Amino acid sequence: MFKSFRQRLSYRLTRDTVLVAMAVGLVLNLIQITLDYFDARDSMEREVQALIETSHSPASQIAYNIDMRLADELLDGLLQHPAAIDARLIDNEGQTMSASSESSPESRYRWASDLLFGADRVFRENLRVPQLADLPLGQLVVTIDTYHYGIRFLERATYTLVIGLLKSLALSGVLLAIFYFVLTRPMLNVINALSQVNASSPEKVRLPVPENHREDEIGTMVGIINEHLENMDNSVSQLRTAEATMKNYSSQLEQEVADRTREISEKNDALQRGNRALVKAKEDAVRRARTRADFLASMSHEIRTPLNGVLGMLGLALESEKDQGQRNRLEIALNAGENLLGLLNDILDISKVEAGKLSLETIPFSMRELIDECTTLHRQQAEGKQIQLISETDPDLPACFLGDPTRTRQIINNLLGNAIKFTDTGSVKVRTSWTGGSLRIEVIDTGIGMSDEGLDRIFSPFSQADTGTTRLYGGTGLGLALCRQLVEHMKGRILVDSRIDAGTHFTVILPLAVAKTEPRMPASEPADESSKVSPLKILLVEDNRVNQLVASGLLRKLGHRVDMAENGERALAALQRQQYDIILMDCQMPVMDGFEATRTIRQNPEWAELPVIAVTANVLQGDREHCLACGMNDYITKPYKRDELRAVIERWAPPAQEPPAAP
Repeated sequence: MFKSFRQRLSYRLTRDTVLVAMAVGLVLNLIQITLDYFDARDSMEREVQALIETSHSPASQIAYNIDMRLADELLDGLLQHPAAIDARLIDNEGQTMSASSESSPESRYRWASDLLFGADRVFRENLRVPQLADLPLGQLVVTIDTYHYGIRFLERATYTLVIGLLKSLALSGVLLAIFYFVLTRPMLNVINALSQVNASSPEKVRLPVPENHREDEIGTMVGIINEHLENMDNSVSQLRTAEATMKNYSSQLEQEVADRTREISEKNDALQRGNRALVKAKEDAVRRARTRADFLASMSHEIRTPLNGVLGMLGLALESEKDQGQRNRLEIALNAGENLLGLLNDILDISKVEAGKLSLETIPFSMRELIDECTTLHRQQAEGKQIQLISETDPDLPACFLGDPTRTRQIINNLLGNAIKFTDTGSVKVRTSWTGGSLRIEVIDTGIGMSDEGLDRIFSPFSQADTGTTRLYGGTGLGLALCRQLVEHMKGRILVDSRIDAGTHFTVILPLAVAKTEPRMPASEPADESSKVSPLKILLVEDNRVNQLVASGLLRKLGHRVDMAENGERALAALQRQQYDIILMDCQMPVMDGFEATRTIRQNPEWAELPVIAVTANVLQGDREHCLACGMNDYITKPYKRDELRAVIERWAPPAQEPPAAP
């Protein structure tokens, strides 16, 4: 229980006090020594100056009378000073008239004296007699060895430090005794009393207050300990009473715990079985959804290829047909095919969202221009039904956002198309604003509206508000389902409020970031309608015969020459035979696909700069990156369109060569 001497409070108090006192004393001693040092230097200066001033008059008379005997006596007298080591008289021409010197004393402490005061000091005094004040007689030169003054200073400094140390040691002993009797011994008595307390019943003990400490901190501490012991006594009594009560309920609680444990175990087993069944059902559902999505994506791609050919051939036939009746029939067929292609695209997009294969772009784009483009696209449809199409865009809308303009356009077009379809009178309004760091797009119509039951079904694929809607207005119900999936994929929300015969209000909230750069325009919009390029030699690599006819017809109408290859292997053979300005490369082909063919082309230094334009039916971000990663320069999507072909050719056409200058 008792601490060692070095751990006792009295020792620690004495140690800390003495250390502080010694530190303060050392500082004060150093100050005193410093002041004594400067006083010793001044004393040396004054003493030597007084010696020289005393010798000035006789030295001047000796120099005036040129009395060498008196000169030797005077100089010998100056050397009697304990610090003087050399004295001499020098005439006006710098010649020594008389000199006397002796060696400096040797000492092991001389280095300290020389460090503080220097090794020696030389004092000079000009000699003159009162009757001939303007006549210079020479100089009295005295050299002083500073060791005489330095050793006396060192002795005083050593005495000061030693006395200070002895004082501190004496103070340590006195304080140690005082602290022991005043503080440590009373505390030891209290600790001794506490050490004798029985651990089984500490509340029964009361500590005695040490003599002469009833009113100080020790007496107060003992009183507080006794109060705590009294409280402990009461608490232990209450605890024992509560313990006796608790024992009465112990067996009952043990039984209840056992029953509850058994019940929880049974429920836990049932819950685990249910969870395993749910997990298996979820895995089966996800697997079926992915299988269905992959099947739909594959079938959509397979259907799209001949459909693109049909649309391309209808477009070519429409351009060459002069008979108005035939043109109307071709336009009806082209519109029906484009509607079918739009439906197919919606199915493909929904299947890719469900399969987790839909990627989003993050590029700068102008929301204001995108809204204008969508309203312009639907204005003719609205005017045909004699309803107003109103666009309200917040003037404070940021100029540029970061996001996927293609999917944002798809959402707006679906909402506007639905609103115009189901509105017979009144107006359709699209309102765009920027609030709370999110883009807010609202589409409000005065159409037929929906019931509460219809609102629950509109976002499900192949569902509409009611069967009557399908009969009257047509449609598959894919548009809103795709909108909801796209919005949720963009981390946004889509809300709807509707009443029968009072219209519908859709609200889309997208957390898009504001971009600081200017938006990039789509390729079909990097093209100038008036720009022209010289006829080019183009290699079209396409395995589908219909697509070959459509693409070659469009290219020839644009004024270019076209060669065709059915796959990548034949394209490489064609490149061996002649040079081409641009290659249009289909991605999916038998024998050798477009990706492998492009990688082979890039391995040949002669074709390293040859533009290769990918032609793909897929428009997802991963597919685009795949095209660019294998070495393709750009891409266009099927079906082949005249404007897209013209734009991409103008973008990658080699620069026209200027004609040679006239000699």
